[in-house]
Amino acid sequence: MVLDGLELLAVELRPLVVGVRGVELELEPRRGPLLLAGGEPIAYLTGLQDFWSLSLEVNTSTLIPRPETELLVETSLELIDLQDARVLDLGTGTGAVALALAKERPGWEVLAVDVVLEAVALAERNRCRHGLDNVSVMESNWFAGLAGRRFDLIVSNPPYIEPDDPHLLQGDVRFEPRSALVAKNRGFSALETIASGASAYLKAGGWLLLEHGFDQAKTVRALLRASGFVEVASRRDNQGHERVSHGRKPG
Repeated sequence: MVLDGLELLAVELRPLVVGVRGVELELEPRRGPLLLAGGEPIAYLTGLQDFWSLSLEVNTSTLIPRPETELLVETSLELIDLQDARVLDLGTGTGAVALALAKERPGWEVLAVDVVLEAVALAERNRCRHGLDNVSVMESNWFAGLAGRRFDLIVSNPPYIEPDDPHLLQGDVRFEPRSALVAKNRGFSALETIASGASAYLKAGGWLLLEHGFDQAKTVRALLRASGFVEVASRRDNQGHERVSHGRKPG
């Protein structure tokens, strides 16, 4: 039998996949080449994805962590000059951002929340995988389960793609959960919810950082200003796109 390039890649992946301890990653022998031929992301096939300095378990209940999201981590570390900050990661998914921050700042107390129970379980496994005791993971629909809590920093990579965006039919996003990708109101509904609600959960002087689409920065900055934030600005990713916008609560 002659194997094409995708089948060869599937064969090469097998020893890497089967040998990972503590994660159910084995591919059914006859499905590996077919999955690759169908375009399923390698991260879903292997069950692992690198982010920051971490190797994370991934599955189809969450987005695959992307390099551009590391800008949330970089900007947080730059803006927050505290040894014992309290941090909230909204819509944590795999826990990527929360765990990266916790690893870089052992004195920070990080809370990672998600509304999807499978994502909560996945983030908790990743927390245990890296032994990060300064992270807690819990279920919450944005701020719903956080009454009375205050944070120095809130970060989020929420859904921000329009429901009819043609890019949803291309590449890896075809296989990722729509609930983690798509938002109503031209992609802004989750961003609006977070921007308008964050101030009540931030300490005076605290920061809100939001990842968004490459063409959404101007609107997100307007949302932050309308919600009372100051020092509003956007940061560019490695592709030159304005990818993260942030603002500070006065005080």
